[in-house]
Amino acid sequence: MAKRTIDGKVVAITGGARGIGLATAQALVKRGAKVAIGDVDGALAKEVALGTGATVLGADLDVSSRDSFAAFLDLVSAELGPVDVLVNNAGIMPLGHIAAEPDAVTRRIVDVNLLGVINGTKVAIEHMLPRRSGHIVNVSSGVGRVALPGAATYSATKHAVVGFSEATRAELRGGGIDVSVVLPLIVNTELGAGVHKVRGQRTVQPSEVADAIVALIERPRFDRWVPRSGGRLYRLMSLMPRSWSESLGRAVGAADALSDTDASARQDYEYRARRDLFD
Repeated sequence: MAKRTIDGKVVAITGGARGIGLATAQALVKRGAKVAIGDVDGALAKEVALGTGATVLGADLDVSSRDSFAAFLDLVSAELGPVDVLVNNAGIMPLGHIAAEPDAVTRRIVDVNLLGVINGTKVAIEHMLPRRSGHIVNVSSGVGRVALPGAATYSATKHAVVGFSEATRAELRGGGIDVSVVLPLIVNTELGAGVHKVRGQRTVQPSEVADAIVALIERPRFDRWVPRSGGRLYRLMSLMPRSWSESLGRAVGAADALSDTDASARQDYEYRARRDLFD
């Protein structure tokens, strides 16, 4: 497949004011894209947009609301032009064992991580299908393939994002719209604070995930692991009997990565992820 140009493309990114989303915006601007950053922290989105480039728009966006998503993409189209690419990046990861997880937290994780992707995809299709052109990139996670204790609801939503992406890609086949999914391992962002490393796997930088998203836009394919070694490990574990793969997970520390975290290192993030529910 020939490499597609990014110069002049209009790209909308959810959860774009921090971490992976911001790194992706910065990487795309360097390649000439016109970028819209949508974030529930609209003030921060507008602030970072001013410092990222002249063709960057910052706006309020609550991905759990279809009306908010529709207003966001309408604004992008009016200000920057028709949306060529949507990066569904927004996500939260409050950690804890499922038996102790408040119902409000469970619902919020599902609303942001899964419903947000579904809302964005539906609205993006409405914009892209009449032009028979577009690309939707959904940010999942390594736990979207290999679930880990301590993050049962988060794992469930990220598995669902992969399945939703697979089905949507099949539905849109021949319609000119590509669908891709990115599967990063632990990323050095606030969301990944205090998480233990898995032996044999390194912490990923946001810029690496951004580069993977850029590569998918340039040469569309269904999935991309970051780092790629995560995909090789997943395929190896998929060939093993479950008892073997579970033993391997315990041996390399994967079983404890999200269930035995540094609470003090995660304190600020956990508060921010949950504050709207209990203020």
